[in-house]
Amino acid sequence: MWSFFSREKNDFPYEIGDEVRGGLETWSIWSLHRGRKKGAAAEEVSIFVYDIKNGTDAKLELARASVKRLKTLRHPSIMQYLDSVETDKVLYVATEVVEPLGTHIEKLETDGPQRDLYLSWGIFQITRALSFLNNDGSLRHNNVSVWSVFVNTSGEWKLGGLEYVSPVDGNPTPPLKVPPQLELYDPPEKADPAKLKSATKCSADMWALGCLVWESFNGKLRARSNLKEIENIPKSLTPLYCELVGALPAKRPNPADIITKCRKPGGFFKNDLVDTLLFLEEIQIKDKAEKNRFFGSLTQQLDNFPENVCRHKILPQLITAYEYGDAGSAVLGPMFKLGRLLDETEYQKRIVPCVVKLFASTDRVTRSRLLQQLDLFVSHLQPNVVNDQIFPQVAHGFLDTNPTIREQTVKSVIHLAPKLNYNNLNVEVLRHFARLQARDDQGGIRTNTTVCLGKIAPHLHPQVRQRVLVSAFIRAMKDPFPPARVAGILALAATQQYFLLTEVATRILPALCSLTTDPEKSVRDPAFKTIKGFLGKLEKVSEDPSLKETMEADVHTATPSLGNAAATWAGWAVTAVTAKFYRSQSDSSRPRPPLTSKTLSKPASLEQPSSSSLSTTTSSVTSMTSLEHESNDTSASASDYGADNWDNENWGDMDTSQDPSSPTVGNAMPIGSSALNAAGGLEIRDGWDNEEWGSLEEEPNEEIEEKHELEQINDKAKPTMNCNNLSPVSDNNTNFNSNWNSDSWADGEFEPIDDVTTGNPKLDEARRKREEKKLQRQRELEARRAARGPLKLGAKKL
Repeated sequence: MWSFFSREKNDFPYEIGDEVRGGLETWSIWSLHRGRKKGAAAEEVSIFVYDIKNGTDAKLELARASVKRLKTLRHPSIMQYLDSVETDKVLYVATEVVEPLGTHIEKLETDGPQRDLYLSWGIFQITRALSFLNNDGSLRHNNVSVWSVFVNTSGEWKLGGLEYVSPVDGNPTPPLKVPPQLELYDPPEKADPAKLKSATKCSADMWALGCLVWESFNGKLRARSNLKEIENIPKSLTPLYCELVGALPAKRPNPADIITKCRKPGGFFKNDLVDTLLFLEEIQIKDKAEKNRFFGSLTQQLDNFPENVCRHKILPQLITAYEYGDAGSAVLGPMFKLGRLLDETEYQKRIVPCVVKLFASTDRVTRSRLLQQLDLFVSHLQPNVVNDQIFPQVAHGFLDTNPTIREQTVKSVIHLAPKLNYNNLNVEVLRHFARLQARDDQGGIRTNTTVCLGKIAPHLHPQVRQRVLVSAFIRAMKDPFPPARVAGILALAATQQYFLLTEVATRILPALCSLTTDPEKSVRDPAFKTIKGFLGKLEKVSEDPSLKETMEADVHTATPSLGNAAATWAGWAVTAVTAKFYRSQSDSSRPRPPLTSKTLSKPASLEQPSSSSLSTTTSSVTSMTSLEHESNDTSASASDYGADNWDNENWGDMDTSQDPSSPTVGNAMPIGSSALNAAGGLEIRDGWDNEEWGSLEEEPNEEIEEKHELEQINDKAKPTMNCNNLSPVSDNNTNFNSNWNSDSWADGEFEPIDDVTTGNPKLDEARRKREEKKLQRQRELEARRAARGPLKLGAKKL
């Protein structure tokens, strides 16, 4: 059937499909067929067919008149003409895909307020089309009914059936209809010549519009007397309806007046759906402030709109408004919400390219809204798109000077982790997490970094997970911000199935025990609870050693389920970690102390913050308004954080420093390090002692020797914290016992702390040696300078 009719005329660019049976053929001279455009695009269309061979000359003239009017009358509410061709046997007219309103309204599923909204939009469109014909075109339609109105895929009502269109200055008598049952919609003055004299240019069409309103709310019109039944017509429309079907043609309103009256507050056309669709039609002439207000309120209204209108009418206009207008990031919320209505193929074709383009934006507000709504579209993103096009853009947010962007970037990893490849997740993400947990000045961001690490633990490589988790969570438990310490405790409990029992005994429990004397009760309570859980686990294995293999089953499993932990003693912690992120507040009450005046080995972008970073607020919960005024600062680029700059925050560094039996610092290699280096190029370093905060005036090897020498002395003397030897985790931990700043759990925690002012011969001797070495280097520099002679013009000064 697809090409049955197309053989008649080879140059008609459409293939004719099966006839659409629904009643149109009994109310019109046309039959409606499915169709599609020839070629690769295969765009679907509707084909109206008139059978010339079996028709009459009168009907053929009506069909030709209809085609002529459809070609020349262009209006958003008139059916869209595409092409036509006439042969000896058949007349074809190709239009947009439509179906008769008489068929559509019978299967309309919506009911209640949503149905009234939809019908108000449809009736508004037909009234607007009639206003265009009567007032602008000086034409009468003479054939308005549910069988001359058609509905397209967007749910829009389009006026068709133009066979009987006539000029308003011609004979006011309605023409004879074919088929005769169409005369049911003719006005009563047709049989009364006296009343016909008072007919206006729009009176006949207004009567038919009244019949259309009645059928929209009541179903098929059987007889003219049924028009008196108004129970189902909305009260806001009833007075107007009575005017439309009034006996006196002169009293029937002009369609333009109907629109004006019903668009006033409380009118039938004054509602969210009509307002929204009219705004989208005029969006090109709206200013940016109007667009932002409109899109800000649109998301909540979409639930009340018909699905076909949202999917085929509103969504395409939103995409167009973003791509070709200045709608900005405000359009993202409603666009992603409507994206749920698309099937996977349509989503990949229409939404995903938009998403990729949006992530490349440098506008902070756009990036922030994307990250906030990531859960709405991440399930539709393919892993290769995430790794190659989206994650590289997301990663810039870890270095952003605005706390809100950094915080939202951390949270976004939860949704991206299942799709990230080995290098992006186990190397890049963990590098950024390590730096944020150690260096970020926002307590909320440090807290959420720990929470996020606990959530993505099931997706990490087993060897990376075993090396990183304990070290990272113990670091969090040393944080001066109480919620960060709580997050470290809960994360340890929630991920307890990933720890070897030896780690539990030698590293985790000692770290937890130190928190039993924490100043904050909110920290002590989960610490005691977690200690009891780990001790119970060790007791069970002590009683039955065969349980050890079962309890360590997930340690080396590639994809264990975090949900399995919920059935264990740590189920309460799983609930806590998988709940909402910590909503960070101002952490200014516990400011990180300023670094020493000596030069530090930090990236240049961190030593010399830009003006925008200096003005960043201490709270990471920043309003969208403040984001709009943020400068697009790119001083902290990814290049500032190369591989050489990450060693100081490597979570794996704790593996050897925490184990008293580990080899000397600098010689230890964690288990599986060679495999990791081969697989992902993840560089593994030892000891947190690699973090050197001393003066750069000394030679590196001499600094390390002096540092170890001072540490040996400090283990015995226990002075208060020296600003030159602070670890990155505890450089602002001034309110806690010095043991919070220690990287080892074997420092004699229970020994009293001596006063730093008391004399210590060994400490004084070490300081004296260091001063002597500095003087010796100074003398050597002066000797070399003297040997070179006086400086010449342009020579580099040392």
